[in-house]
Amino acid sequence: MSFIKGKSKEEIRKSAKRIALDTVCDIIGSVLYAMGLYTFVKMANFSPGGISGIALILNYLWKLPVGVMTLIMNIPLVIASYKIVGGRFLAKTAKTMIITTVFLDLIFPLLPLYTGNRMMAALYSGLCMGAGMAFFYMRGSSSGGMDFLSMIIKVRHPHISLGIVTAVTDFLVILVGWPVFKDADAVLYGLICSFSASIVIDRVLYGLGAGKLVIVITNNTDALTEKISELTDRGSTIIRAIGSYTKEDRDVILCACSKSQTYMITNAAHEVDPGAFVMVTETSEVFGEGFKEYKK
Repeated sequence: MSFIKGKSKEEIRKSAKRIALDTVCDIIGSVLYAMGLYTFVKMANFSPGGISGIALILNYLWKLPVGVMTLIMNIPLVIASYKIVGGRFLAKTAKTMIITTVFLDLIFPLLPLYTGNRMMAALYSGLCMGAGMAFFYMRGSSSGGMDFLSMIIKVRHPHISLGIVTAVTDFLVILVGWPVFKDADAVLYGLICSFSASIVIDRVLYGLGAGKLVIVITNNTDALTEKISELTDRGSTIIRAIGSYTKEDRDVILCACSKSQTYMITNAAHEVDPGAFVMVTETSEVFGEGFKEYKK
């Protein structure tokens, strides 16, 4: 087997394929992100939050380029978070930010801007930006900005929720839009944009693999597992447990299923054992037979 710089041909092929896929996702994500930020937000006069939101405010006040200002403001955050996120993540993020800057400052300024209803602008900007960021996240990259700031704060104050940190920092940037754009509605539209972006990110990243986990505590284990298999063609997992109050042995049945099968399993549990204790939880992703295959 021949090696080039310590790597086999197969390893080089996989590495090249990974880089090509990363770049394609960066381009698609950058197009969507730039469309949301430039095409829909720019003329709607509100801030969508994050570093890009600050850059948009600076553009509104002093006509500074959105992409370049976003890149410049990310530099101190990149330096500060180097030890936290690692060099590989930073390198991929730097590539993503540069590609996004090209689309923001060189390509989309040549295209028509949306000048319609502000509510529609807020919704579509969130949809496009959320989809764009999902493409970045799928390949282990990021749009930078508040992602880095949130990680830095989380490391220094580990008891604080990462979601809360992101929400607070985004809200503060959105709130600045009130005096800048001289319009209270700017805050409302910014919140709509931020909320719709987060929903799209979750749906794109997890929606296709999402499912339900039905947990049943029952004494009629065999009858119920047979019923579940008969109705849904799903297998179940049985866990032996002891009730903390009664000290009696009970069986806990776990069944991962699709959302459409949840009602059938829940109904079957109460038919087989009217006294069954049933819990239904949301699962972001389910890997394995009958669901999504895990790929490295």
